[in-house]
Amino acid sequence: MTALNAPRDKYNAVWIIFFILGLGTLLPWNFFMTATMYFTSRLKDTPSTQTNETSADGVTRSVLESKFNNVMTLCAMVPLLVFTCLNSFLHQRIPQKLRIIGSLVVILVVFLLTAVLVKIDVGPLAFFTITMIKIICINSFGAILQSSLFGLAGILPASYTTPIMSGQGLAGTFAAFSMICALASGSALQDSAFGYFITACAVILLAILAYIVLPRMEFFQYFMESNGSRPATDEENKMDLLKKDSTEEKRPVVSLTEEEAKPTVSVVNIFKQIWVMALSVCFIFTVTIGTFPAVTVEVKTTVANGGVWETYFIPVSCFLLFNLMDWAGRSLTAVCMWPGKDSMWLPVLVGLRIVFIPLFMLCNVQPRNLLPVLFAHDAWYIIFMIFFAFSNGYLASLCMCFGPKKVPQHEAETAGAIMAFFLSLGLALGAGVSFAFRALV
Repeated sequence: MTALNAPRDKYNAVWIIFFILGLGTLLPWNFFMTATMYFTSRLKDTPSTQTNETSADGVTRSVLESKFNNVMTLCAMVPLLVFTCLNSFLHQRIPQKLRIIGSLVVILVVFLLTAVLVKIDVGPLAFFTITMIKIICINSFGAILQSSLFGLAGILPASYTTPIMSGQGLAGTFAAFSMICALASGSALQDSAFGYFITACAVILLAILAYIVLPRMEFFQYFMESNGSRPATDEENKMDLLKKDSTEEKRPVVSLTEEEAKPTVSVVNIFKQIWVMALSVCFIFTVTIGTFPAVTVEVKTTVANGGVWETYFIPVSCFLLFNLMDWAGRSLTAVCMWPGKDSMWLPVLVGLRIVFIPLFMLCNVQPRNLLPVLFAHDAWYIIFMIFFAFSNGYLASLCMCFGPKKVPQHEAETAGAIMAFFLSLGLALGAGVSFAFRALV
């Protein structure tokens, strides 16, 4: 009945705002990861303080350089998981506006600081420490932001989770395309990194403005009121009316309304209703992050023969192609939502994605010690990547859309937050098993 009586989303304004907010959640972090070479270049030891390690390929790197990716993963995944979990339990105690605007402002300040540091000379150890603190801040507040947004979208119709997922997909595509442009133009690492960080700041500012406009949309107001989350001004007006009306007959009605507006919400009971969707989205991202990029980035081209394709093979076939097809899969749920939320086909299709792990391991991953190469040609790798990325975006978006719709309206926000936690859990588990998958090759 709520959806049937809802006003129209004029000009799809609310949909577009959620798309911008989705873009704002992941674009900054994607740009941060794209600038990894810039960060490691700032960690080279000076001649007076050299403590170097020689890697298996004969390249000499400082200790900080060699440990950067591992420590970055740890500093990213642990806060992401912890703060997404905390938000699932505490989101009702902290105002939604504070969680979303506050997180965006903190991330904006961190990226402004990151952009300024590009132009300032800092010692390797100090730079490493500052960078890790920034990574912890970005992922802690990014977890609160993402979880809050999915919870907010859960209150609206199922199709309004799609723009968040689509915006996040575009963030990856934009970052990959920017990396290729920087590679093609031969830009200095510092110049490219500065461009990434300033662009991220602009997108965060756009997301803040979009969220400020959101409560003024009639369509959004309707669903907030249906969920019992009326704006503060409305509550104040009602309190004024209650003060004027001092009759005893009205008071029991007010008491009943308040009880109905704030029904008890149990995280455990909600999980019992959405566990299939929650575990499905967790499994999707465990398979994806377990394979991409730890295994997929090590695949070598067999057709380049030393040509320019060798330089662009991984940036195009791995990063750009994955993000494009992932974005396409996420966006498709705006027009098609098959299979349905109660269909057994959805968890079956999710489970079938496990086949991509051996398929990529049997591509031309180098160096390798244990497994043979069965799919040496580049075409096999590209075909696998298309289906791998598309299924990731489409099935993950379906799960995130359907999860909050399997519970009553007043539990939808908590269900969305729980779904965001299991998404983050999948990312963390995938990062953990990726070492094992690479070692098995």
